[in-house]
This record gives sequence, C-alpha cells and structure tokens, in this order.
Amino acid sequence: MASVALRSACKQALWGQGRNCGGFRIPWTGLEETESGKERRKVHYLCSFKRLLREFWQVAAGMSQSGEKGKFPEAAGYVGFANLPNQVHRKSVKKGFEFTLMVVGESGLGKSTLINSLFLTDLYPERYIPGAAEKIERTVQIEASTVEIEERGVKLRLTVVDTPGYGDAINSQDCFKTIIQYIDNQFERYLHDESGLNRRHIIDNRVHCCFYFISPFGHGLKPLDVEFMKAIHSKVNIVPVIAKADTLTLRERDRLKRRILDEINEHGIRIYQLPDADSDEDEEFKEQTRVLKASIPFAVIGSNQLIEVKGKKIRGRLYPWGVVEVENPEHNDFLKLRTMLVTHMQDLQEVTQDLHYENFRSERLKRAGRTVEDEVLDKDQILLEKEAELRRMQQMIAHMQAQMRMKPGDD
Repeated sequence: MASVALRSACKQALWGQGRNCGGFRIPWTGLEETESGKERRKVHYLCSFKRLLREFWQVAAGMSQSGEKGKFPEAAGYVGFANLPNQVHRKSVKKGFEFTLMVVGESGLGKSTLINSLFLTDLYPERYIPGAAEKIERTVQIEASTVEIEERGVKLRLTVVDTPGYGDAINSQDCFKTIIQYIDNQFERYLHDESGLNRRHIIDNRVHCCFYFISPFGHGLKPLDVEFMKAIHSKVNIVPVIAKADTLTLRERDRLKRRILDEINEHGIRIYQLPDADSDEDEEFKEQTRVLKASIPFAVIGSNQLIEVKGKKIRGRLYPWGVVEVENPEHNDFLKLRTMLVTHMQDLQEVTQDLHYENFRSERLKRAGRTVEDEVLDKDQILLEKEAELRRMQQMIAHMQAQMRMKPGDD
C-alpha cells in the first residue's frame, strides 16, 4: 500500500495539471505568449522543475519513514541471503513431502488400528481378514497403501507398508525374507532411478521407518523378534512398539520395557536413536527429547471409536471398569509416538539416505566392481591359455619341419 501511495503522490507532483514540457507536466501559471516571453518561460520552467524535484524527494522521504524502510532495508550491512530459508520453505511446501512407514508384527496386535489413529484416516476401507484355517497356510505378503494428506497447506504423500501373514505360520524361520527382499528392491529401484538420465521426478519409496510391534503377552522378545530385527537393523530405522498396552498395569508395562531394552542391548540390535537436542534449542524441546528417549519402547493403544466423556468426544476404548483414552499420556505413549514421528520425520529420512542407503549403494558398487574384475581376470586367463597353446603348436610345427629336413639325408 505504501508503494502505491508513493507512486500516486509522485504522479500528482510531477504530472499535475498544466502544460507539457520535455515529458513533464508543468503547472500553468498564466504567463502570456509574447514574442519576448521565451526567456521568461525557460526560467519559469527550470524553477518549476527544481521545485517539483524537491517535492518529489520530500514525498519519497516521508514514505520511507512511514514503512518503506522496513520493506527495502538499508544497503549497509545487508546482502539478502538471510532470506534463503524462506525460499527453501516455499519450495518444499510447493513440492510436498514423501514418507514411507512399514508396520511389522503378528496378526491381532492392532497395527492397522494404530496407523489409522496416528494419521486420522482410513487406509484399509475394504480389507479382508482371513480366518484361522487360512492363516495356517498363508505366506507373508506385502501390501503398500498410499494416501495424500494435506494439513494447513502442507502436503504429505504417506505410504504405509503392511506385512500380513508375518509370524502366523507354525514354522516362521523364513517368514521375513519377503520383507527384506522388498526393502532391498526399493533401494535398488531408487539407485536405478538415481543413475538414470532423468532424475528430476524421482519417487522415493524407500522405507524410512519400521514400527515393529511386540506382543504384550510374553515376557520380552521372542526368538522371531530377535532374528527379524537383527536381519533388518542395517537396512531400516527400527522403532519398537508394545501393542495393546491397556492389557498391562503400569508396573507391568515398566518391567516389560526394561526387559525388552536389556534384550535388545544383549543381542546387539541397533534401533533408531533419537538425536540429541542442540545446545541452542529451548528448554521445552530439550525436555521433550529427554522424555521421548525415556519412553522407548513405546507402549501404545489404538482406537477408531469416538466416546463421549464429560461432554467431550475422545478416541478411546470403553470397558466396564472405565475408559482408556488414546491421546492421554497418563494412559499410554500414543502421543509420544506421534510426536516422535512428526518432529523427527526429517531425521528419519536423512538417516535412511546417509546411512542405510549409502551402505546398500557402496555394497552394490563393490559387487559390480568385483564382477568386472572377475571378467577381466577371466579374459586374461583365456589369453594366457591361448598364447600357451599357440606356442605349443609352433613347437610341434618346428619339430615336424626338422624331421622332414632330416629324412632325405638318411636315405
């Protein structure tokens, strides 16, 4: 608005009502056109021009003091690169974000319900739940569901990878090979797209985080849990989750958490570690990071039902002895899990890119280098064999020629 007013005032000062002289509208003062008035007109025009310029700079100075100074900062000590974060922010919001979440765990632990509660959406509207007889012969499958979520102008392309059939069979020795193959295939696909000619629109389907659901009915980790997490901890960020925490008392929940962490350290399993808060962060964020670290593994409850409690509708589960609220931090760690996922989503992507994907990429390049090296060695070996055979044939020919020369002399 200030720039519009500036332009209007300048137009009024410079192009007022009057006669045209050299591109400027000079106010008419009533001078008569006489033969001897040319010199007087020139002097008058010059005086008027100086006066209008003085008015112009006065108006410009006034506008600058009334708000234009904040919009156009002084040149001294200001370059303009402080605006770069705003440019990155606008570009990121316009492009949108991508995130892939994998959920792994036995059937009946509430994986689908928890995901729907986390993102307030229904990812499985027409899902078929097999019976007990079908689960016996069922193998592990990979089901990827993608949904576009928009919140306050920020778009998120969320892909949730479910693994129905995991741990349902009697012999679950090789049940996680399908999951490992899927993770490697996404790495291979991204490496292929990254090495191609057109790299502008690469869709990132790499698994950035894996929620591993642990049964609350055991006394810690099962052998299948240990083997699976040891097999994938170098490929994906693992976040252990204790399912159906409403089946445990607070004392049982704390005891189970300590037991799981002890077994994870005992078997050398590397789970996702939250980054430490920087020293320049505020105290609230530091305290939040400390609480999140102390809550691992997260004991959660999921529910898609809205229950009215004290005049308010909340997500929870209604039991004869009371109500369990999903978003109550005193009842479970649902809010902490969601806070961890939202506030550290960028860090999960960076760890996937800088650690897991780079490990896969370097190993892949080493294998390709070894293959080329083996081919070179094979070619050298073939050449050496050919040269040896050629020398042997040359010796045989020389020997035969010598024998043929000796025969006439003998006769």
